[in-house]
Amino acid sequence: MAAAPELDRPTLAALIALVRKHTGITMGEHKRNLLERRLRPRMDALALSGYRAYLDRVEQDSDEVPHFIDLVTTNDTLFFRTPQIWAYLEQEFLPQWWSEHRGKRLDIWSAAAASGEELYSLAMLCEEFHAKHPAFRYRIVGTDISRQMLDLARSGCYSGRSVQRLREAYPARLANYFQPSPQGCMQVNDTLRKNIELRCHNLLHPLQPQQQFDLVLLRNVLIYFDLAHQHTVLEQARRSMAHHAVMIIGESESISRLDTAYTLARPMIYQMKAVAS
Repeated sequence: MAAAPELDRPTLAALIALVRKHTGITMGEHKRNLLERRLRPRMDALALSGYRAYLDRVEQDSDEVPHFIDLVTTNDTLFFRTPQIWAYLEQEFLPQWWSEHRGKRLDIWSAAAASGEELYSLAMLCEEFHAKHPAFRYRIVGTDISRQMLDLARSGCYSGRSVQRLREAYPARLANYFQPSPQGCMQVNDTLRKNIELRCHNLLHPLQPQQQFDLVLLRNVLIYFDLAHQHTVLEQARRSMAHHAVMIIGESESISRLDTAYTLARPMIYQMKAVAS
């Protein structure tokens, strides 16, 4: 097949608008090379002649939309990314929550779960806390807009940089919660899987079925939205948070310029604002 023609400016603008329509993510024209690189293999697989033909395919064929979303979303995560957050969860959040809610189940939402490293990092902390407090119970809901990423999270099979970081920083956790698989990766064990539920979800919409979470991790995703869509995402998250809940965002993110229902407790960590009686 002949090489696809270059991505012209009108088609680029139309693709950027389509990304925003289906994901809420705001892209600029500087993402031209990224879109070309990610879309070209899919165009070749579908035997399409160019980017305009692929744009038409996405607009006319709803079955193609999930593939498009998988291609244009960025998912980069590691086990125990940003150590100070995990130290806070292990040393402060879990003990405090347990002292105030003994007998209840801790409900956690990993709202941009990607390939699952954050989910399983949470599960490791919770399992270690459970070992000290046998009555402690927890449930983790992981969501992502990319079905491809959710499939990777379900597989629980990791290699490369993710495993290397875990081996270097937390060798005991790698030994306790993973085993080598015939596929050549490190496979999470059933202990970590048993309290995890995965759902496909667009953060601009209400989470269904809705529930009240005690902890929400919304990390390294707000940076992909403009201010209006950031506000929408934060408002949708608020509706799924208990009044005492904690929300954690990414180290490169800030919501201080937005009028929200959250108050800053410390860098990256927010609590719900008190409601006046």
